[in-house]
Amino acid sequence: MQLSIIIPAFNEAAGIGKLVSFLRRHAQGLVAEIIVADGGSTDATIAEAKAAGAVVISCKQKGRAVQMNEGAAAANGDILYFVHADTFPPEGYAQDIITAVQRGAVLGRYQTRFSSRKWYLKINAWFTRFDWFICMGGDNTLFITRKCFKANNGFDASMQIMEEYEFCQRVRKEGAVYKVLKGKALVSARKYDTNSWWTVQRANKKIVDMYRKGASQEEMVSTYRRMLRYR
Repeated sequence: MQLSIIIPAFNEAAGIGKLVSFLRRHAQGLVAEIIVADGGSTDATIAEAKAAGAVVISCKQKGRAVQMNEGAAAANGDILYFVHADTFPPEGYAQDIITAVQRGAVLGRYQTRFSSRKWYLKINAWFTRFDWFICMGGDNTLFITRKCFKANNGFDASMQIMEEYEFCQRVRKEGAVYKVLKGKALVSARKYDTNSWWTVQRANKKIVDMYRKGASQEEMVSTYRRMLRYR
């Protein structure tokens, strides 16, 4: 049993090489490949990823759901492991995930720790140990067995936001076993570095409420962009 790691990326030259090198260094012989699914980067993302040892595919369009689906289509592993370009899983990630699948899990995630010592982010991270809807996003990394991913047609490619939540919610309703792993993924605090903690919390709650009420993708994306400043 092996993992295929899929990293959707867009203009991540500053850190993609470090992430790929980390994932390779701690692969324990359990990783079939590391695929960077690039969404049309205009910086050196592709060159840096290749230099670090990743397989790079150029996706037909930018969008995390589309990029992750295309990465999954190119993968050979038994388990698909989706990692955001600014997130580092624990060093023992490969064995953790394979053990979880061998024990019956079909998909799941790590808990979170942020790349910041701010006390309020430590509180945010503490709550990710719970199996709550708000914690089912991809920031914590997300593993899915290939069988489950293919049987459920992957991520909804029409989605620009909340695609990981939608997939997890959809397959769990059908009885798929979801596992919250004990380890913690190191998540970038860059969103909090350019916005206040309260602003991010308010934006996240707003988008989740809109999603639950059936708002369109366009409405959610425009609202999120209006409420938050991004790099």
